[in-house]
Amino acid sequence: MRRTFILICCLFAGMLSAFAQSFSHPGIEMNKDDLDYMREQVQKGRDPWKKSFDLLENHISNKFEFTPYAHVISGPFAKPDIGGWDLMNSSEAAYSCALLWYATKDERYAKKAIEILDAWSSKLRSFDENNAKFLIAFTGYEFCNAAEILRYTYPGWTEKNTESVTHMMMSVYFPMVRYYFTQANGNWDGAIIHTLMSIAVFTDNRELFDNAVNHFLHAPDNGSMVRYIYPNGQCQETCRDMGHVQMGLYEFAAAARVANMQGVDLFSVADNRIALGLEYTAKWITGGDVFSYGTPSERGRYGCRGGFEYVLDYYTAAGLDMPNLRELVSRTNVSNPENALWKLSSYSVQLHKKKVATLRPVTPNPEGYLAGAKAGGKVEKGMVVIEPSKNLQSVLDQYAGSGRTILLRKGEYRLKESLKIPSNIHICGEGLNTVLICEPSVRTAAILLGDLDAHDITIENLVLDGAWDHKLPSDPNTGRFDRSGRLSNNLSGISLRGEVAHDLRNVTFKDLTVINFSRTGVYLSDVNGIEIISCNFSDNGSHVVPGPRLQHNLLIHHSRNVKIEDSRFDASLRGCGIVMEYCDGIAIEGCEVARNDWHGIMMAECKNGETTGCLIEGNSGCGFYGDYYYKGSSKLVVKGNKIQYNNGYGVRCFAVEGLSVSNNTYRWNGTESKQESLSSKKKLQLENLSGEW
Repeated sequence: MRRTFILICCLFAGMLSAFAQSFSHPGIEMNKDDLDYMREQVQKGRDPWKKSFDLLENHISNKFEFTPYAHVISGPFAKPDIGGWDLMNSSEAAYSCALLWYATKDERYAKKAIEILDAWSSKLRSFDENNAKFLIAFTGYEFCNAAEILRYTYPGWTEKNTESVTHMMMSVYFPMVRYYFTQANGNWDGAIIHTLMSIAVFTDNRELFDNAVNHFLHAPDNGSMVRYIYPNGQCQETCRDMGHVQMGLYEFAAAARVANMQGVDLFSVADNRIALGLEYTAKWITGGDVFSYGTPSERGRYGCRGGFEYVLDYYTAAGLDMPNLRELVSRTNVSNPENALWKLSSYSVQLHKKKVATLRPVTPNPEGYLAGAKAGGKVEKGMVVIEPSKNLQSVLDQYAGSGRTILLRKGEYRLKESLKIPSNIHICGEGLNTVLICEPSVRTAAILLGDLDAHDITIENLVLDGAWDHKLPSDPNTGRFDRSGRLSNNLSGISLRGEVAHDLRNVTFKDLTVINFSRTGVYLSDVNGIEIISCNFSDNGSHVVPGPRLQHNLLIHHSRNVKIEDSRFDASLRGCGIVMEYCDGIAIEGCEVARNDWHGIMMAECKNGETTGCLIEGNSGCGFYGDYYYKGSSKLVVKGNKIQYNNGYGVRCFAVEGLSVSNNTYRWNGTESKQESLSSKKKLQLENLSGEW
């Protein structure tokens, strides 16, 4: 009953302080039962405990030498490095010695761990340079684990020892990471959450613990778990390298482990998203094939890091089958001392005791998956086939109004000026291998409207990339940094803007990928009849002039009869996934709208609009936002959607006449129990300095 009560209370992070006022100790990553179990296995000579113990004992020993520093300075790639490696080695040694102490009850190990903790806590004053937060994140939880074990199990531990570690954590560690670092790749914030939770448990600080849980659920950029692991299992760093991906997954899983030790279940968040991310990644690492938005990296592909034994046991006990993770764990290099530390501390008595007869598979969310350009295409009779060497504009002009299909063979089509689309034309590519990319000479948009009275325009199965180079950088954040500033490429992907008294109609996008534009990805105006089917419009809309929250992945206004199905609108840098303004007759169904920097879906001054069966998660504003400008909207339906982990309300609307909101699944939207805010007031939403949505 107590566990059920805890899980119910945890539905809203802001309510965490209402329960479990005191922490369980020892209780960061191992409790007393786990420590006893580990000791028993070592004493009985059972592997992998005994083998891991022997490796740690030989590697660390009580003769470990170290040098504490007052000011740790570590730059990119540890250049310069003043004390950084010493700190990393010391935190690992302290944790290792604490475990060796408990396994043997040999006081030499306890005294060595205390010696390390006291030396650093009395000496350390500051961190600086590029790797400052990285070092804090990846050493803080090891120091805290060592101190937690000794504090509650070693008779020689004193209040002075507690005070010295607390002082180091709260006066040196905490101030540097209190605001996290969401702009970095997600493994950093995963580790920061892990460390802040560990500090919170050691210091009995409930407010800090709650803050870390909230960040795990709601952080912007790359900082939260649902922003790091996508609904298909792909991770934010999948296209970077497998070492960093495994690091990120480990850190978010380890943070969930600390929370779980205190009765807060973060493993089940977003339908066991951590399990999904691990199964996806483990499948790729162990030689399987995965679908990825972008090319999964081969760097470090077959290197299996340790530390996932606990996660495997947890999900197995929860009834999930994880064959890929099981295979990865079996391949872990047991001769690596770091892996030995993880293996020695990764087993839980409670999980080992639980047996589940039938296991179910881990599956991705189906909404908007798979979306965008597919793997290939084929030549059919009647097509006009062109190669990248051809002048695409001249071909379009030649066949304008013909209704012919123009097949773009695989390759890069580098546009030196905006491509102007004529009437009654069908452009298709050979999927992911057909890429349109802009030269710096292009202004406004990659593709513009060539005729205000155009009709029957179809663009299908190709990639339109707003980056200067269609090549993944070694760091996935590089391109986002380049596009997020106000002086970036300043381009939209597709901009088809009609006018009053003209008859722009029947625009179709299918299996189309539009990515990496600093302005709006796809911008449509004054169109009668729009179909967007199985498309991927993501990573568009940044801080370019005229400013943030004006550029989005998809913007449609003054249009009628709009159908959007099975598509993906994710990770707008400073805007929404979908914005509809002054539109009539809208159907948005089965889409993934996630990780956008403002609202997921926003409608203003619209009528007859339905949003159904969508996954709307991890957006910095609300999941669905009905805005008011002048008269308000009417007859909007928001039904049967999964709306979760958005930083604002699940659904918030102002002045919508005939609004129907029903049968939506809400989870952890905002920090309060209230998931909907539906107001009949005609209230203008002005500048919001608080960030509350």
